[in-house]
Formats: sequence, C-alpha cells, structure tokens
Amino acid sequence: MITLHALTKVFPGGVRALDDIHLTIADGEFFALLGPSGCGKTTLLRTIAGLETPTGGTVRINGKDVTRLPPGDRDVAMVFQDYAIFPHMDVTTNIAYPLRIRKVPRAERTTRAAGVAARLSLTELLHRRPAELSGGQQQRVALARAIACHPTAFLFDEPLSNLDARLRLEARTFLKRLQRELAVTTVFVTHDQAEALALADRIAVMSEGRMIQVATPAEIFHRPATTFVASFIGSTPMNLLPARATTTALHVAGATLPLPEGVTAGDHLTYGVRPEYMTLSATEGPGAFPGVITVLENLGTHTLVTLEAPGTLIQAVVPEGEEPSLGTPAWATPRRALLYRDGTLHTTP
Repeated sequence: MITLHALTKVFPGGVRALDDIHLTIADGEFFALLGPSGCGKTTLLRTIAGLETPTGGTVRINGKDVTRLPPGDRDVAMVFQDYAIFPHMDVTTNIAYPLRIRKVPRAERTTRAAGVAARLSLTELLHRRPAELSGGQQQRVALARAIACHPTAFLFDEPLSNLDARLRLEARTFLKRLQRELAVTTVFVTHDQAEALALADRIAVMSEGRMIQVATPAEIFHRPATTFVASFIGSTPMNLLPARATTTALHVAGATLPLPEGVTAGDHLTYGVRPEYMTLSATEGPGAFPGVITVLENLGTHTLVTLEAPGTLIQAVVPEGEEPSLGTPAWATPRRALLYRDGTLHTTP
C-alpha cells in the first residue's frame, strides 16, 4: 500500500508542482496518474520513488514512512520513458544489475535473470546488447530488470510512449496481464487517456499539481467530475455546449429541453454529451439539436460527424455506412448527457 498525505512540492521560483496531495493506493492495485504535460504527474511519481524530496507532507509504503529515505531503501522499482538500460551490458547483466547492487551472489543473479527473461520471452536475447534489440524488446528488458528484484511497487513513467502504435497496443495488453500475474502495486504515469482507461483499476486525473478526480475508468468516462476531466477523457472530445436556463426550460444549441432539478435562471451551465451517445436523424425530434453536416472524419468502423448548430459545433459518431451527406440538415439527439454548473458536475439531465 502507498499512502500520500498532504504532499507538496514547490520548486525554486515558486512553481508549485504538487499541491496538497492526499491519496491511498491499495495493495496490488494498478493506479494511473493521467494529465497533460506539466500537471505534476511525473513529479509525483519521482517523489514516491525518492528522486524528488517533497516540500511538505509524507510518503508511506506499507505503513513505513519513507519520505526522507533514499530511493534504494524504498523497495520500489522504476521503469523510465527511455528504458535507461546500460548499452555496454548484455540483457542478462542488465536484468541482474539491481541484484548485483544488493550483493546477491553471481549464480543466483544469473538464475533469477534467466527466470524473469523466460517469463517475458527474452531467453533468446540474453546475450545481446541493447543496440541489437528493438524498442519493444528494450522495453521488456527494462520491465524484467524491475521484476527481478521483487519490489513492493512498480513505478512506470510513460514506459510505452517510445513505441510505435502497434507495439504500444501489444505492450499494453502484455503489461496488464503481467501486473495481474505478479499482483504488485503499480503506479503508471501517462498523458494518453486510452492507456489509462485500458490499464488502470483507478485513475487520478491531474491538473496544475492537484488531483481533479480519482475514480475507476468507467466512472471517469461516464461521469467526469469537471468540464476539464470531461474534455480530457475520451478518444473523441465530449461536446461541451453552453446552456441557458429560464424559469421553465433549458436552452442548448437551438434545442429546448426540460429544466433539471436544482437549476435556476442565471446559473453558469454547460451541457455535456459524448459524440458516441448522439443519435443522428434526418428528421426533427423532441430534444434534438438542429444543424447542418459540415465535416465527415473516417475512423474506420465509425465516422465522426460534425454539425454546425446555432452558435456552436456538435459532433456525433455514426456506424460505417450510415454517414449523412455533407451540407444536409440533420438533428442530433443525446442518449446520455451531463450538466455542469460552474464547471463542476451538477446532474444528469
């Protein structure tokens, strides 16, 4: 278990990279830190690892306060974005290096390295050096080195970002299966929301050093707590439409909708609906947004359709072969929507 209490990190010049972080990561949990560049996720990971010293707060691993301990005494293993494997060592020596630092006898080091290598399909590569390996193979060597020392926790700093798209998908599946088999607490930093949704048991969405929402992937996708999270999560951005309430109705993008409970005239409102939850029709229906088809984007099995609605643009996803024609009028009806007041989730209309 990893517990962070009131964790703060302020860099010289007053840059607050971490701002009062409170978090508990359960034993065996795969936990993702997600957010844009500069949000503090890597700083948080490095603080857990001991590579950064917090300005305030505490880090506990399995109940032990490790806030001031050096990295080597924390019983964690870190895999970096660039893998950081030694170019002058072969695969066996790279995997066994942490054991060498711990003064494990040579024979035992070699045996454990071979065992981990077999698990990661590296047996044929044990005598090669990094320059002779592909990016995916180097990534597996870095993982093997982390596994070999049997740590309390894995800390992954965007380990898949240097792989091409196909390798990244393969590595993602492999990494999730491996973590389930080992049942080791894992903290995974990424700016790729698809990776976080696919891999994690829980996700923390970060912005400006703060955790905006901590929840399961399903909850973050279906009920993002703020408009920031709503706009950040999803392979296609959520439609976030300005809404205006009167005493009797909610007016959004040319449509008149029932007034949700607890909403009053003058509230600053945003109506959110994912493109995947919009139904397009060539005829007008109740609660539908009117518009004209302006853009069609082929996504393979689906097409992303953009409508020009009164005062805004609305996107919808339709199955392949059901695309409307450019320039034609259409109506988009939401099947599942959210309402935000002052940027924070208010209700489901």
